[in-house]
Amino acid sequence: MTHTVRNLAAVLAAIVVLALSMSGIAVAEPGFSFDATPGKLPKTVIPVHYAIELTPDLESLALPGVEVVDIEVREPTARLVLNAVNTTFGAVSIDDDAQRAEVALDATAETATLTFPQPLAAGAHRLRIAFTARINKFGTGLFFVDYPTDHGTKRMLSSKLEPADARRIFPCWDEPAFKATFALTVTVPRTHLAVGNMPVTRETPVAPDLKQVAFAPTPKMSTYLFVFTTGELERLTADADGVTIGVVTTAGKREQGRFALDNAVKLLAWFNDYFGAKYPLPKLDLIAVPGGFGGAMENWGGITFFESRLLFDPSTTADTARRGIFTILAHEMAHQWFGDLVTMGWWDNLWLNEGFASWMQVKAAEHFYPQWQTWLNGYGQKQFAMALDARRTSHPIQQPVADSSEAMAAFDGITYNKGQALIRMLESYLGEQAFRDGIRNYMAAHAYGNTTTADLWRALESAAGKPVTGVAASFTEQDGVPLIIAETACSGDRQRLALRQDRFVIAPARGEGTVWAPRAWSIPIAVGPLNATRPSQVLLLQGSTEVAAGFCGEPIKVNRGDIGYYRVEYGPNSRAALAKALALMAPEDRLNFLADGWALVQAGRAEPPSYLALIEQIRRDDHRAVWDQVVNALTRLERLARDRSERPALQSYGRAKLRPVFDRLGWDGNDSGDNDEALLRSSLISALGEFGDGDILAEARRRFAGFLQDPQSLPSALRDPVAHLVGIGADRASYDALLALARKTTVTTERLRYYYAAASARDPALARATLALTLTDELPSTIVGGVINTVASSGEQPDLAWDFVQKNFDALAAKQGPQFRDAFIANFMTNFSDDAHAAELARFAPAQATSGGRVMTARALETIAISADLKTRALPAVDAWIKAQNGGRP
Repeated sequence: MTHTVRNLAAVLAAIVVLALSMSGIAVAEPGFSFDATPGKLPKTVIPVHYAIELTPDLESLALPGVEVVDIEVREPTARLVLNAVNTTFGAVSIDDDAQRAEVALDATAETATLTFPQPLAAGAHRLRIAFTARINKFGTGLFFVDYPTDHGTKRMLSSKLEPADARRIFPCWDEPAFKATFALTVTVPRTHLAVGNMPVTRETPVAPDLKQVAFAPTPKMSTYLFVFTTGELERLTADADGVTIGVVTTAGKREQGRFALDNAVKLLAWFNDYFGAKYPLPKLDLIAVPGGFGGAMENWGGITFFESRLLFDPSTTADTARRGIFTILAHEMAHQWFGDLVTMGWWDNLWLNEGFASWMQVKAAEHFYPQWQTWLNGYGQKQFAMALDARRTSHPIQQPVADSSEAMAAFDGITYNKGQALIRMLESYLGEQAFRDGIRNYMAAHAYGNTTTADLWRALESAAGKPVTGVAASFTEQDGVPLIIAETACSGDRQRLALRQDRFVIAPARGEGTVWAPRAWSIPIAVGPLNATRPSQVLLLQGSTEVAAGFCGEPIKVNRGDIGYYRVEYGPNSRAALAKALALMAPEDRLNFLADGWALVQAGRAEPPSYLALIEQIRRDDHRAVWDQVVNALTRLERLARDRSERPALQSYGRAKLRPVFDRLGWDGNDSGDNDEALLRSSLISALGEFGDGDILAEARRRFAGFLQDPQSLPSALRDPVAHLVGIGADRASYDALLALARKTTVTTERLRYYYAAASARDPALARATLALTLTDELPSTIVGGVINTVASSGEQPDLAWDFVQKNFDALAAKQGPQFRDAFIANFMTNFSDDAHAAELARFAPAQATSGGRVMTARALETIAISADLKTRALPAVDAWIKAQNGGRP
């Protein structure tokens, strides 16, 4: 079959799916097919093995290299098309110099076309390419990080390649379906420790100050999973059933990796058992990088982490930070199976990687640290997804992705958080054992290969003996949040519960009259009374239904346990009964009831007083997650009220509601440090300070002054909120003190704490000084965008920050790389909630230079419009309610 015919088949299949989906029918996609998989590169040539030699120059930032690629030519061709960015090509030859190619570069498409004088016959060939790439200042491709030490500034290199930046290191077929094996050899300074995907097989001195390091070949994997890190590093190791697990840090920090290392050993054994497939590589390194990018990356055998996401130092970091370290560690280690061993065929199925890893990180935390109550305390992840999914600019979990910029835009709350919530709901619906059996079958069937979502559904359906595809496809192949409308009606002393589904929408008032596409879901619904002795009834709701619901007047809760991905709107009878019984609910049900109540206010389906009345019923000693929901809602309203007359009353109400909760805990408390009370205390200190509580602000300043004299006087758990509150009210002296703390420490967590605190200063002169720092090399590049955003939000200087960004956009983009261009501007502009700034964003051409940038801009414009609508609609109603509660006083 020729390449053209293969493409035609893929196009026809896509047309059929598109036509059906446009008719409102959720359609399960076909399983993985290499030829039908989307992508930009021709599939006439397949790489089999890369042998890559790199000689990075840490001073000039040149990256010369040579690669020999074993390829399989599927049909005769004289042209090979592969990916390359910012790369200069030297000699390109085939089969021991039998032919030499001419190279044509396309910077827009990020491709290199190699044209040979004669067509290559079908079959195996060996391609040799000499090239010079670049080491970047920003955290994509191979990048450098300059970091402070007690002996001056040091430089290291690391890589971050997802979704499509291996092409910045070596020419390659940089799409996930083109799996191959990789053998890396690098020349680095003798003082360096070099780390790759696989163990080192050979180290050879090649100059007085240089050595050549060779690594064992990898298994078959996608290019974005390639990793290379080098620097003056050290390694802490442990054995886990024959696998060497290492934590790699800059010199002097390896003991701070002990918590991560101990948990990685436990997680590896647990994942081996859960997936029914042993981790297949001989080693797994966890690499702490003190800059470059802000998260973590699941490179096979060499996971990279922003340093503060991996290392734990109790002398500078709150005990509760271990929760975040464990969570991100479990997420990235889960990827070693779901993403690395079995990889999505194209970025339209990215959620297979990220949604599953996001679910597994919580499942692992619930297993090893049940006291953390991670599902309950992490409720905000699903709430964030549903807030995005209720908008017109939402997208299906499985969405078309045209290129790498659109792939980058797909790393969002829908992919991660909706994917996580869907998998949790499916596991509950199918049963834990059946779900795991399906996952094991999926892993066994597709190891070292690629898949689509349909392959997962088939494996689960086969193991569970229940319909999966229809339920799951209704959530993955269409956007939107189901709304379950529930009401009870009495007949004698008994009642029945009527359920029907609709679509939950958050849209600005100006969008009234627009038609939203209809949606229909197959939804597992858990329904039951609050009495725990009677189990919930699980229904598969399609359309509407009616069920018996106990005695007349008995409160009946829909979405028991808060496992389902849907909103619930209760009729007057049901809502009144549940509101009266709020204190009787389990914390997760009370939280779900509150969160749905707030969401209905945002959607204009309920008035703000209905939510505020619920707050009045919450006890001071309620669960942290419940109070966090209240803090988040009040903070949202307070920020919308800036520069409006309603703000003083809102702040006063916030202080009145939250201060008794804080007074119960106190500044110091009796807790151990790694519990929910410690986290709630920190959250309340920050919120009360933001709401203008004079006592809290004064005590924060007093404790900070004591800390400057004696650092041990301020517990690590209080350092973040205290520094933040000192920052927002900073004068020049306290601002300089914050910067001095940031500059003198070599601990990344501390650097971030004090730079962000300084960025919160509300004095315009100090805000200008902070913005000026973002143009220097002082700040870690990782936090430049966050610092500018903090000036706009916590520092309450959005116009000042926006003027600065516009004037310095080119300089910032050159330092920060493509993601700054495509994502930062759009995200930054959501600090505004007015038409004028929305128009400025719409006119700002650099943010819309790529398809991914246009996607991000459209989302931001909708966010601004929704905020403007909520501000106009909700703030007067909230203000009137507060005054009514206070007898007419603010």
